[in-house]
Amino acid sequence: MSSPTQFANAPSRTSTHIWHHLPTVPEALASLMRTVVVALFLLTFLVQPFLIPSESMERTLLVGDFLLVNKQVFAPDNRISEHLLPYRQVQRGDIVVFHHPQPHPYLVKRVIGVPGDHLRIEDGRVVINDVPMNEPYAAFEPVAPGQFRDNFPARVYTDPDVDPEWWKQMQTLTRNGELVVPPNEYFVLGDNRNHSFDSRSWGFVPREAIIARPLVIYFSLRRPSTTDVKQATDDRLGHDRELSARLAAFARWKRIFRVVH
Repeated sequence: MSSPTQFANAPSRTSTHIWHHLPTVPEALASLMRTVVVALFLLTFLVQPFLIPSESMERTLLVGDFLLVNKQVFAPDNRISEHLLPYRQVQRGDIVVFHHPQPHPYLVKRVIGVPGDHLRIEDGRVVINDVPMNEPYAAFEPVAPGQFRDNFPARVYTDPDVDPEWWKQMQTLTRNGELVVPPNEYFVLGDNRNHSFDSRSWGFVPREAIIARPLVIYFSLRRPSTTDVKQATDDRLGHDRELSARLAAFARWKRIFRVVH
């Protein structure tokens, strides 16, 4: 009678046993400290996570998107290394994260006007230096007409959401119906043009306030947008209690690891 077939990894009598070294407590602590130091370095100098809380950047960024942002790309000239950590100037079309005192410590918008630009908005469309901008990222959700929002800079101060000090400054920088962006300042707008509180209402973003550029969406929770048109209730029978349906409704899986442009 033949003997049973042995598994390939079954040890023989002549095999040599390899003893695995278990780390001691000091070694484990040292490894943990190295991991913490690397994580702190990344979060301090290179990347930082953010959560999108509002609809102002739809459809580029949705409510519930978690971002990793590059904190080094717009860093000042005393950066660690120009070759290891590339640096460049802020450009028109960049999405930027910046400090802003109101209403939140950090905001995210798209740079539309850079220093020296002559800017105006006609019926919601941006014109820079007499050239209409091609903006495939811009969304125009239905909303009541807004003269100050759709035609900028406006000649008459009528919108209560516009900062009075910004209105005064705007008058000094308007030439022939166009806003001239001063040195070291940037004009920013939300991609969701009809639902964004941006430079039209409170003014420019100073260069020193810009701290980062979004890199990638690393997770996205499925959260409702207050600006979306409500859909009719679907009364078809289904299996909503199944785990797969719950997981599908929990997050926007297709947005994970999407690069931000």
